[in-house]
Amino acid sequence: MALTKEQIAQRIARELKNGYYVNLGIGIPTLVANYIPEGVEVVLQSENGMLGIGPFPLKGEADPDLINAGKQTVTVLPGGSFFDSSASFGMIRGGHVDLTVLGAFEVTDKGDIASWKIPGKMVKGMGGAMDLVASAKNIIVAMQHTSKDGQSKLLKECTLPLTGVARVKKIVSDLAVIEVTDDGFRLLERAPGVTVEDIQEATEGRLLIEGDIPEMQF
Repeated sequence: MALTKEQIAQRIARELKNGYYVNLGIGIPTLVANYIPEGVEVVLQSENGMLGIGPFPLKGEADPDLINAGKQTVTVLPGGSFFDSSASFGMIRGGHVDLTVLGAFEVTDKGDIASWKIPGKMVKGMGGAMDLVASAKNIIVAMQHTSKDGQSKLLKECTLPLTGVARVKKIVSDLAVIEVTDDGFRLLERAPGVTVEDIQEATEGRLLIEGDIPEMQF
């Protein structure tokens, strides 16, 4: 059975390591803040100038002055800080973000990513996507494995404008956890109830399957 958005975020949270500075992109990635594993201390950054973001506020407790880059209300942990965009992007471009989690329209088996524009649709801009993709030490993509009409989003070549080339390290989709290697996508885990054959059928790019593939743990 395909994962929910919350389950994708919960699985990605298991990739976080103590001491990481992490940027969570708009959409599914922002949900990761709700699932930080117990005992793991990370610092969440938002490119609009926040450091030390906590989980989403409970109903009735939101502060309209505390918003992330996606204009969602958030909480700030003790010791959190606020700064202008130039300082925020100095942090990003200076390579001080250990991990970026972001969504994508398409990813190739070489790690190319298209995440900011669909031709013909109006967009307000690419935001910080290209800076984050170019500068982060590690990039994990949270995405749906296929489009609404069943077409694969894990491709041999992107059909949409690129955000970055050969930058993605890992993908957590609603069907699988996949590592990007020099030889293509390597299947690491499958969603509960999803078969290897289901994932093969949903993946256009090169897919490496080695041994028994375990189900995801949350």
